[in-house]
Amino acid sequence: MSGSEVERIALDVHAHLAPVLPDRLAAIDGVTWSAEEGALTIDGYTLAAKSVYRPEALVAWMDTQRVERAWISIPPPLYRLGLAVAAMRSWVDYANDGLDVLAGRFPDRLAPLYHLPVTQPDLAASVVTARARSSAARFAMPAGSQTHDVILSDPAYGPLWSALNAAKAFLFLHPCKGCDPRYEPFYLHNLLGSPMETALAAAHLAMSGVLERHPDMTVCLAHGGGAAAAVAGRLERGQVTGRPGADTGGIRPRSALKRFCVDCISHDADALTLAAAMHGRDHVLFGSDWPFSMGLPDPHEQLADLEPGFRRQIFQANAQALLKRYAAKPS
Repeated sequence: MSGSEVERIALDVHAHLAPVLPDRLAAIDGVTWSAEEGALTIDGYTLAAKSVYRPEALVAWMDTQRVERAWISIPPPLYRLGLAVAAMRSWVDYANDGLDVLAGRFPDRLAPLYHLPVTQPDLAASVVTARARSSAARFAMPAGSQTHDVILSDPAYGPLWSALNAAKAFLFLHPCKGCDPRYEPFYLHNLLGSPMETALAAAHLAMSGVLERHPDMTVCLAHGGGAAAAVAGRLERGQVTGRPGADTGGIRPRSALKRFCVDCISHDADALTLAAAMHGRDHVLFGSDWPFSMGLPDPHEQLADLEPGFRRQIFQANAQALLKRYAAKPS
């Protein structure tokens, strides 16, 4: 397509930036910034992708791809799920204040998805309540943890779902690396493990009745919802046939899954069509996963095989409906 023919994309819900506030980092254990290398080292892991620190690079890419706005969240290496409560509180405050600083450089183009610590639901609930008072209620949270001890249907998460519902919040669920050694060959921890972690989170929220009991929050699943659409019928069959514990008395999984939004990063038109059939075409949102290679760095080319009307719906109508609900700060 020529520049004049490229379709506008109203909103990117899945873009990553890593905040760097050197003065604040000096007081935080486990994280260092190397100005010489231009990279953060987080608990021994160096995040080397230079663009992830540069909001101007994201905006330049947005200009090239005709993306009007982006909601930014921290990338998985910054989740730091093993921190104790006090250290996590300091880290979450740093990350969210840093997202505000990054977005503040381009306030008409960027806005934060404030980070929630999934391993500490009480702290996450307090972050929701505090941020929703002064900012638009938009949040991002890991879908699980490396140690597999996060169970989103656990009653301990009740206050978090209640806080999100009370704020009528948007929550973006993003997978993180699992610890199953079978995923290590062939980069499967990302290629296969991440979609399964997302589906697992979706199953817990759908089958436990969390979505049914909290109708005012919007939950968006990364990467096309992972494997959720592919296994929805199997989840429902388990309920219908009385598999132990599967039927909790709530609505059926295929109906519950229609409450989720998903981003469009599936790398397969048929897979995205399946996700749209399960979650609803009006629930498919544009996401790029910028600046990472497993996303959509060339969205117009990578989504060219979608049916044109569906692609326009993702780029414009669905995004505009979301922006209408979540763009404004509380009055």
